Amino acid sequence: MTEKSALDAFKDVLSGAARAMARDAEVEVGFTADTPHMAGKAIKVPAPGRNLPADQVALARGFADANALKLRHHNAKVHGGGAPADAVARAVYDAVEQARVEAIGSRAMAGVRDNLNQALDLRLKSDPMRRARNAEEVPLSTALALKVRERLTGQPVPTDVALAMAMVDPWIEDKAGADLDALAMAIDDQRAFQKLTGAMLAHLQLVDAETPPETDEPESQDEGEDEEQEQEEGDSGEEEAGDSDMNAEARAEDQGGDTEDGETEYSDDFDADSDEGADDMGEEGMMPVRPNRPMSDMPPGFDYRPYTTKHDEIVTAEDLCDEDELLRLRGFLDQQLVSLQGAVTKLANRLQRRLMAQQSRSWDFDQEEGILDAARLARIVIDPTRSLSYKIERDTEFRDTVVTLLIDNSGSMRGRPISIAAISADIMARTLERCGVKTEILGFTTRAWKGGQSREDWLAAGRPPMPGRLNDLRHIIYKKADEPWRRARKNLGLMMREGLLKENIDGEALMWAHNRLLARNEDRRILMVISDGAPVDDSTLSVNSGTYLERHLRQVIDWIENRSPVQLVAIGIGHDVTRYYRRAVTIMDAEQLGGTMVEQLAGLFDED
Repeated sequence: MTEKSALDAFKDVLSGAARAMARDAEVEVGFTADTPHMAGKAIKVPAPGRNLPADQVALARGFADANALKLRHHNAKVHGGGAPADAVARAVYDAVEQARVEAIGSRAMAGVRDNLNQALDLRLKSDPMRRARNAEEVPLSTALALKVRERLTGQPVPTDVALAMAMVDPWIEDKAGADLDALAMAIDDQRAFQKLTGAMLAHLQLVDAETPPETDEPESQDEGEDEEQEQEEGDSGEEEAGDSDMNAEARAEDQGGDTEDGETEYSDDFDADSDEGADDMGEEGMMPVRPNRPMSDMPPGFDYRPYTTKHDEIVTAEDLCDEDELLRLRGFLDQQLVSLQGAVTKLANRLQRRLMAQQSRSWDFDQEEGILDAARLARIVIDPTRSLSYKIERDTEFRDTVVTLLIDNSGSMRGRPISIAAISADIMARTLERCGVKTEILGFTTRAWKGGQSREDWLAAGRPPMPGRLNDLRHIIYKKADEPWRRARKNLGLMMREGLLKENIDGEALMWAHNRLLARNEDRRILMVISDGAPVDDSTLSVNSGTYLERHLRQVIDWIENRSPVQLVAIGIGHDVTRYYRRAVTIMDAEQLGGTMVEQLAGLFDED
């Protein structure tokens, strides 16, 4: 019998501890090289090295403990019932609830507290709070989660973010100090804790004080019972669970509808409040990954420039990865998102029906010239004296169209958001191709963290002041507009590659994608941007003004929206992009991305 490795033995220990903590015999813990997350009762934690370094072991334990505590002490139905609609308020609401769950374990078990602290340290390393230079750049979700942790457990704020916390601490204490004190009294009662959180959000002016989040829904008894009840109720249960207008419209439109090409029908509800949706999200959840900075006026003399462009690159997916690796990554992507693919496919089929309806052909018959009408040839056989009948196709109002999907490939998209973005883009490209609409899929990131060769050149030149953009751009072509979907399908797996996702410089990426569209001959050109935050590049922002990249993005968007024939639409994942784009929508759950893409594209075509 083969002896079990130390890594396998450690995984078994983690699973046993998680089952005991969650009080559920079906909980399993596994390792992943991707973002830690939980799918149902399967917990994925960072894989430690084979020699099990102590810090990596504690980190894996921290993520396992956090998710096990969530299974034990968190009711997703109750949580979703009181969730605010505002993006920032929802992020704070989710973060505070996670802090409550972890505080319960920290107060009861010293070992769990140490493990959770290790996981917290890892999350804070990539949090924008570490880069905040003023109070407006501090993400409220992170700050309030740390304040709640401090109140509930007595643990101080980690030193890495203590300076940033000091910028907002007086304001939080002034507005919500009493609420924070009250939370400690309701730590074991999720419903009471949720009501106090709603009051705190109102005092912080994140939600309307006159309409706090609703919390009077009857508490669901058990996840298993909820699922059985939903199956029995059928469509009525789906209508009760889904609270978005998009989903309601989708159900009404798709009743009795058949899918195309024999594809299986799935529910098209991407419900962020369902148990499964809540568990599927990564450890970072849908907390804002970028700070919501205030609107800044564009100075007339603002002049954006790169320090150098000689290290920038525009590459195809094949240039960055060999074919075997692309196929392996594509297989991994498909394996991760089998269930989601079915749901997005159903929504895509609805888009296809709407587009095909606009392209339906119509004819004028009994014409003197045109195309011979074969259906009326029988009349000639019966009466040879009759003249031949011709038909002419009427002009359709559906314009020749090309769509570009520009996907943010920054590090903050790592995990489930980038996976869902890839599969949604894949299905949109296939659907639009069926309708005769050409689709281009592009991505943008940087070649290196913190500057790369551009920064090296700047340092060698003696650090001249205000150098402009100071990193090496990497713009990726996943699918060209004229390339068939079947040839480019494997390329989207590149987004799953470890180390690809780095910084994001949105303004130049937007201009690049826009200029590619301008070179096209189609009558209508649509650019859809999928991003999870404001442009951030530490190297550039450390030697220029803190809003240097953001101001350039606003400048580019203003030019496209007011002077360009390209139609621009944006989807923000967990971040309010309506501050930048005139036509935009923000989603708080990455699971909603597929449906939102369908609705936005359908809306653009319906306007025509």
